[in-house]
Amino acid sequence: MALFSDRFRDPRSSEYDFISSIMVRCPSCAKAARVVPASEDSDPDGRMLFRPRRLVCRGCGLSRVWSGRLVTLSRGTAQPATDPYFGIPLWLQVETRHGWLWAYDLEHLDLIHRFVQASLRERAPWYDTGQKMTLVARLPAWIKRAKNRDEVLRAVSRIHSSMATA
Repeated sequence: MALFSDRFRDPRSSEYDFISSIMVRCPSCAKAARVVPASEDSDPDGRMLFRPRRLVCRGCGLSRVWSGRLVTLSRGTAQPATDPYFGIPLWLQVETRHGWLWAYDLEHLDLIHRFVQASLRERAPWYDTGQKMTLVARLPAWIKRAKNRDEVLRAVSRIHSSMATA
C-alpha cells in the first residue's frame, strides 16, 4: 500500500478556476493542444467564462477562435469529457471501471491527486464564504471513496504518463 499524506484542506476552488488553459486533443493531429483566452487584456465585467477563446496546437499549427455564447461544462463521469468551448475531448482523461477521470489542466489534476491521496480531508464550512459546493465537494462519490483510492491514484498516474506523448 502506498504512503498517503495526512491532510488535505479544501482550497475552495471551483471549475471556473481551471478554465483559463484547458488541455485538449487536437482535432487535426490528435496531439495535445490548448484552449486559452484569445486576448490577454482583462475583461472589465470580470466574465472569465464567456471571454473569447483560441484553440492552439503546436503540433500541426491549428488555430481556431471561439466567440460564441454557449458554454457546456462537463458533468458526470459516464462519458469522456470535452472542453466547454469547442466540444473537443480533453487530453487529461482516462477511463476506469467506475467512470471517466478527467481534468482541465495539470493544476486541476494535482488538486484531485492531493485530495484522493489524503487520509484526512477537511472542508471549509460553507457559511464562511457563502459557496456551498466547491470542486472537491462536487467530485463523484467513487473518487471520494477510500476503497477506490489506489485505483484513482493509478488512473492519475496514467494521465501523467500521457503527458510524455504530448
